Amino acid sequence: MLLADFSLQSRAILTNFPHRDPRRQRPAVDLLTFPGRVSYHRLANGLRVCTVEAPHLHGAAVALYVRAGSRYEGVTTNGLSHFVEHMLFRGCAQFPNSFALNRAIEERCGMLIGETGRDYSLYQVSLHPRDLGGTLAILGDLFLRPCFSDLELERAIVLEEILDDFDEQGHRINPDDLARETLWSGHPLGFAITGPERNIRRFSRADVLRHFRHLYGARNMVLCVAGPVRHAAVLTQVRRAFGRLPPGRRLQPLPPPARVDGPCFRSVRSDSAQAEIQILFHALADRDPGSAALVVLLRLLDDGMSTPLHYRVCDQKGLAYHVSAALDPLYDTSLLEIDSACLPEKLPQLVGEVMALLSDLRTTLVPEEELAKAKRRYARDVEAGYDDLEGLCSWFGGTALFFPHPRSPAERYRRVASVSAEQIRQVARRVLRPERMAAVLVGSVERSLSRRVERILRDSFRQTGC
Repeated sequence: MLLADFSLQSRAILTNFPHRDPRRQRPAVDLLTFPGRVSYHRLANGLRVCTVEAPHLHGAAVALYVRAGSRYEGVTTNGLSHFVEHMLFRGCAQFPNSFALNRAIEERCGMLIGETGRDYSLYQVSLHPRDLGGTLAILGDLFLRPCFSDLELERAIVLEEILDDFDEQGHRINPDDLARETLWSGHPLGFAITGPERNIRRFSRADVLRHFRHLYGARNMVLCVAGPVRHAAVLTQVRRAFGRLPPGRRLQPLPPPARVDGPCFRSVRSDSAQAEIQILFHALADRDPGSAALVVLLRLLDDGMSTPLHYRVCDQKGLAYHVSAALDPLYDTSLLEIDSACLPEKLPQLVGEVMALLSDLRTTLVPEEELAKAKRRYARDVEAGYDDLEGLCSWFGGTALFFPHPRSPAERYRRVASVSAEQIRQVARRVLRPERMAAVLVGSVERSLSRRVERILRDSFRQTGC
């Protein structure tokens, strides 16, 4: 599944900031230079290959990014991308079952990991550099000649996975899916990644093959190799392993809805000791000039236990054990989401406190010392990413799935370093608005309490003139 946590190391696939401000300020801190080299090449069949030569590291990683996910599905095919990902683990021509496939990779001290999101799917192996050629050969055969066997067994596994999203009464209780469905009703971005049970029960092997052939063409993929490797040697191995993949075609997803008719509120009753609440705002595309300010805004809100969200909600008022804010970026839009869980009777005060914090961001300039702290922490996270193989693949390979020229770490940091307090206030006024908001409440909450929470959400905007 897609990671909701917006960190440079786990979700940097869409942190490309192409807008340049000619008046940009001097960076707040000196950033260590990335000790590596990034190269790109496109094979004859259209597969884009990215190598991140990182001689300071001792391990390597291979990551294959595919434009495949719930965003490329319709109502009747929803869940098929995730099902294909599961079926790929059933083996290929050279390794014709799941045991043989995983054993071959694990003999090279690696492990094949897959995840399906809304706008991309990822297949990744971390390994020793000397085993790179053999691992690429296995992956090449997997994506050229998959078996897609044991469909009924895998169907049962996927149906078991879907049960996590429902309670014993059959009510869907996954706040992520409920909130996105509420915000983007009828659009593929509002679909559940796993799809509905009725679809999973009827998918056939022919459906799996058709979806695979539609999405898994070389032009719809980016392959990234990171570690102490050489670009020329990697290209030779990749050509041998992936050169015979059919080109297919590069797919364009359906654009996000132009507007959201918020504020939207949804309450789902479920038997649980705590009530979960998720508040979403339809935020900015990565290429929007305000995207860098949005990243800083998020850090000012939730970037450690001394930042306001945790300090005020948890530490000072004891309203919840956990509360978090994250940015879920897609290549042409994003979501700012706030999640928490608490005892039902604490919900009104918790929601009121969160909305007051958001109101502060819209109306008040953040203190310069807090802004400087956020930028320093961003810089140090960038530098920490130099040692993270998965993060390097995501920075340079994942981003290349959607953008022709991914930005360097230094360029990303310069954009963030130039953000001013006024820019943060302006982006808060753009994004933290009622028409952009959806909120979902899940738990054992009486109807009267649910209505009270909804009133607090709506009234908080009226008080600041939104």
